[in-house]
Amino acid sequence: MNPRRKFLKTTSLAAVSTPFLSFDSEKNWSLNSLQKAYNNPEDYWRMIRKQFPLKEGQTYFNNGTMGPTPGYVIDQIMHHMMHYNKEAATIDYKNGSGPELLSGYFPYEDLRTKLSKIVNCDFKELSLVQNATFGMNYVGMGLDLKSGDELLNTDQEHGGGFAAWQLLAKRKGCIYKQAKMPVPANDPQEIVDVIFREVTPKTKVIAIPHIVSGYGTVMPVKAICSEARKRGIFTVLDGAQCVGHVKVDVKEIGCDAYYSSLHKWLLAPAGSGLLYLNKDVSPGIWSTIASYQWDNQEDHGFRLMQNGTGNAALLAGYDAAVDFFNTVGQERWLGRIKELGSYLRSGLREMPHVTIESSTNEEMAAGITTYGVAGISGPDLQKTMWEKEKLQPRSVGDKNIRHSVHIYNSKEEIDKALDVIKGLG
Repeated sequence: MNPRRKFLKTTSLAAVSTPFLSFDSEKNWSLNSLQKAYNNPEDYWRMIRKQFPLKEGQTYFNNGTMGPTPGYVIDQIMHHMMHYNKEAATIDYKNGSGPELLSGYFPYEDLRTKLSKIVNCDFKELSLVQNATFGMNYVGMGLDLKSGDELLNTDQEHGGGFAAWQLLAKRKGCIYKQAKMPVPANDPQEIVDVIFREVTPKTKVIAIPHIVSGYGTVMPVKAICSEARKRGIFTVLDGAQCVGHVKVDVKEIGCDAYYSSLHKWLLAPAGSGLLYLNKDVSPGIWSTIASYQWDNQEDHGFRLMQNGTGNAALLAGYDAAVDFFNTVGQERWLGRIKELGSYLRSGLREMPHVTIESSTNEEMAAGITTYGVAGISGPDLQKTMWEKEKLQPRSVGDKNIRHSVHIYNSKEEIDKALDVIKGLG
C-alpha cells in the first residue's frame, strides 16, 4: 500500500472510531447501530429512520428526485472539510502526507472497488462522475458516430437521458428516433417489441432507462441488451434511478455502458455518480474532458475521471454513503424498498377512483409508483397531502403524482397517504 492510500485508510478509520465535531451535537451518528439485530423488523426500520436529520412530523416521498443524506454521511463531509482546512499548512498532496484534495486527478481506487462490488464489474471499468447526465454525455460524446447513424431512445426518457443523443444528431447528422412505450407497461415482451420495431441496419446506439424515471417501470434490459448485441448495436443504460433501488449487475445485464446518480437511491451527497464502460468497448470511447491522464490505456475508468479539481469532501461523503449502504446490507435495503412499494400499490389498487400509471406487474415495479386520482390534478393532490398530513410526494404532469418510498419511510406513513386518497373518492 502506497503512503497516500495508507494515510487515507488510517484517517478514514479514525473518523469512524473517534468523535469529532458533528453538524448536530445532539446526535452520535455512526454505523454501529446499523449492525444490530432486532426481533421485530419494524423496530430496525424505526432505528434507521433516526439516522436521518429529517424533521419529525413530516414525510418525504420524493426520493426519485433527491435522496436525503444520512447523518453519518453529512458528518464525514463536515469532518473532511473542517480538518483539511484547519490543517492546510501541514498538508502536501504531492508527498503523500495528505488526502487527494485535487480530486479530479486521482484514481480513488478504494471507492471504485467498493462500487464495483455493488454493480459487479472490475473497478477499472468504473468512473466517478458527477451524475447520470455527465455519464450519458461522456459516452455519447466519446463514441465515433457519423452522419446517417441512427440513435434510439424511448419516449419516456428523462431530460438527462435524451439530450446528448439529440445534440449528437444535430451536430453530426445522426438520425434520432424514439420508441413509443406502453402506459402502463405490464408486459416485458411488449417493451422489447416496441424498441426493436424501430431498429434498422443503420441503428448504432440503443440508449434506454433501466428504470423509467416518470413511471418507475423496471425495464427488461437484459433481453434488450442481448438482442442488441446480436445485431452489433451499442447499448447504453440510464440507471439514474437504479443503484441502491434495485439489484444492478452490469455483467448479467450485458450492456456496453451504464450510468447512475447515487444521490438518489444510494442516498449519497449530490454530485455522486458513476459510469460503467465494459472493458471490451472502453478503448473506443474518446475522453470528453482531457487532463494529465486523458490517454491512460491501463485504467480507462480513471482516464474518464480527468476533470480537474473537485470537492474532495463530497467524495468522502460518497464513500461514507457506500459504507452506510453496505452496513445495512444490499438484500435488506433493496428488499425494504420493494416491500414498501408493493404495500403502497396494494392499497391504491383497492380504490376505484385511482388510476395507477406505473406497472402493476410486480416484477416490473419497485419503489416508484405514479398514479392519478379522479377529480383532482397532480399539483393539487400534492398540495392536499401536505396540508392534511405533511406528506411530500411529487406531482408529475397535470394529472399524476409520483410517489417514492425508501428505507427511512414506514407503512404508517404510507397508510396516512392512502387515507388522504381514500377521502378524495
